[in-house]
Order: sequence, then C-alpha cells, then structure tokens
Amino acid sequence: MTFQRSQMQSLRRRLSEPRRFIQVVAGPRQVGKTTLVQAAIDTLDRPVRFASADEPTLRGDAWIEQQWQAARLSLADADARGSVLVLDEIQKLPGWSESVKRLWDEDTRRRRPLHVVLLGSAPLLIARGLGDSLAGRFEVTHLPHWSFAEMRAAFGWTLDQYLFHGGYPGAAPLIDDPARWARHVVDALIETSISRDVLLLSRVDKPALLRRLFELACRYSGQTLSYTKMLGQLQDSGNTTTLAHYLDLLAGAGMVCGLQKYAGDAARSRGSIPKLQVLNTALMTAPSGLTLAEARADSEYWGRLVESAVGAHLANAAASGACELFYWRERNLEVDFIVRAGRRLIAIEVKSARASVHHPGSAAFAAAFKPHRTLLVGGDGIALQEFLERPLQHWLQQ
Repeated sequence: MTFQRSQMQSLRRRLSEPRRFIQVVAGPRQVGKTTLVQAAIDTLDRPVRFASADEPTLRGDAWIEQQWQAARLSLADADARGSVLVLDEIQKLPGWSESVKRLWDEDTRRRRPLHVVLLGSAPLLIARGLGDSLAGRFEVTHLPHWSFAEMRAAFGWTLDQYLFHGGYPGAAPLIDDPARWARHVVDALIETSISRDVLLLSRVDKPALLRRLFELACRYSGQTLSYTKMLGQLQDSGNTTTLAHYLDLLAGAGMVCGLQKYAGDAARSRGSIPKLQVLNTALMTAPSGLTLAEARADSEYWGRLVESAVGAHLANAAASGACELFYWRERNLEVDFIVRAGRRLIAIEVKSARASVHHPGSAAFAAAFKPHRTLLVGGDGIALQEFLERPLQHWLQQ
C-alpha cells in the first residue's frame, strides 16, 4: 500500500466517524491533495459539496458562508452520518479561519452532522489561520512530495529516473520529452508556487530577492552557506533577517528549506549557518538545462543530486511531523544529516560512490552525542534504493 493510499483510507475513516474535527489536508502544489480527497469522499455515499477558492480574485468570508449554508441544506437529504463540505485552496481567503470557526461552532452547538474538509497548498500559510482561531478543532493530514516507492509503484520509475525527475506525479507523463517536462516544472510548479503561494499571500518587500534566493538554494542544495555569503552571491544589500524569513516562506510552500546545525541545544541550533536543501530534486534539475544522461555523466553533479534526494526524503518526513532534521559540522568533520525523533537520534552519512570504511565525522558525532544508530547510505552501506523505498519510520524502529 502506498503512502498516498493509506492517507486516503485514514481520511475516509475520519469522515465516517461521528463529527468531531475539521479535517485539514495540506501540502505543496500538485502532490495529489484534491485527488486524494475526491477518492476518499467518492466512497462515502452521502451528500458532498466541493468548492474551490483558487481563482485570480480572492474571495471573502461571504463566499465561505454561502458554501457552508448550501452544505447545511444538503443535510435534509442525508442520514444520521450527515454530509461533507470540502473547501479547496482555503488559505487564499482573507480571514478564512475566523469565518470557519464561527460556522463550525454554530454547527457544534446545534449538533449538525456536517463534516468539513479544508485543503491548502502551503502548510506554513494554512497553519497561520489554524493556530490563530481553530485550536482544538482540527486534525491535519500532511501530504509531502511523492516518495521513490510511490513514483515507482505509479509510473514504474527506476532509481535514476526518480533522482533526476523527483516526486511530482503530475509531471511524470512528460519525462519522455525532456524540454516539455522541464518547462512544466518551471512554469506550472515553480513559478505558480512562488507567485500564488508565497508572493500573493505574504508580505514580501523584495520579490526579486526571494526568487533569486530560491534559485541559489536549488543550485547549492546540500551545501552550507551563511546568510552573509548568500547576500554576497545575490548581490543584495538586504539584511540577513529578511533572507531567513524568505527561506522560511519557501519552506512553507514545500520548495526549499535551510537545515540547522545540530548542537543539542535549540537556541544554538537556530543561530547556526543553514544547510540548503530542496524538498524535491526536480527543483534542481528542471532549471539546470541538463538531461538525465548528461546529469548522470557528471559525477560531481550526480553526487549532489544523490545527497539532495536523501535530504528531500528526510525533509519531507520532517515536514510531516515524523522527526526533526539537522546537519552537523565541527571544523573539518561533518555528518550529512541528523534525525531526531523523540529521544532517538540517528546520524546519516550519504555516499554516491564506494567509500572507505572509516568515517571520521560520524565517529566524532557518535563520541559527542551518543546517537541511537549511525547509518551510511550508498557506497559500502545501505543501498540508496533500499533507503529511499522505505519510510523514515522503518529506520527509526530498527
């Protein structure tokens, strides 16, 4: 069973229970949120109203109330299990959380069996409204980018295809036409995410700087880069706080993030130099102009792609709440990724070619922090394919 299918069945079970929580389905663009919800509600055999706020002109709270009232009317034709209201791209409505809270609380007082599902493209943006008004009233299903196991099951992809083309299911049918695939990723995914999920919904005083920061993060994925050096690369006189904020916005849109150095102390970690990390390797390769064959022939580029694919696998798990993700470095010693889940600490080193037995960075980290286990992915360690085809929970439980 793929991750997406298990999430669909989980959502279906929740909608079949007595009305308790608003169901929120959040994740990056084009990872299958609408498809998953549609598949779940198609099997419920009850009235469903589906409406989307994804239009050029933002709608107001009156639109939410109109959709809600129409869904309430459908209760007359429903049995005791009630009916379902689905609102897509909810984060695009100004003040949406206050309207949803008022209407939900009205139904709760009157014991109306109306189930509500909210969908949003950007976890960071939708979370703002949730945290402000809807505390205690919702459950979140987070859909990350598709994993290697899911892309292989759905499209029969090889490991190399996944490393290069990443986890966008909507773009998968285009990979036989490399130029068309790249244009689709750049125009329909990258540009739409930046312009409609970040710039349209957040205050960004320097949109050109944010765009250049995204390009820089993709180009340097897998590398540490101080904010001061980033500003130098971007040829901008802005301050580092602005840059850190923009990186957070891009992470919230499911595009790129900055991993913090593991220090065993939250305050010290937050003040560290970030390690740039894409959340989908297609964000690196589509703008590069390279074909899969050309990327595979460039050993240095392919090595960065391998490390970024492992990092994306872990970062998507972290975005779903399964763990926290860091890197570690002291002087010339480093570990690619540090995973913390509860009291479990795992150090992960990535090699794209056969490596020597001795790994001084992993050994130094183990001596300093006593991790639960240390993993080598690739080289003489766990096969890259085996690591990527299993969820992080598998490696945490070993």
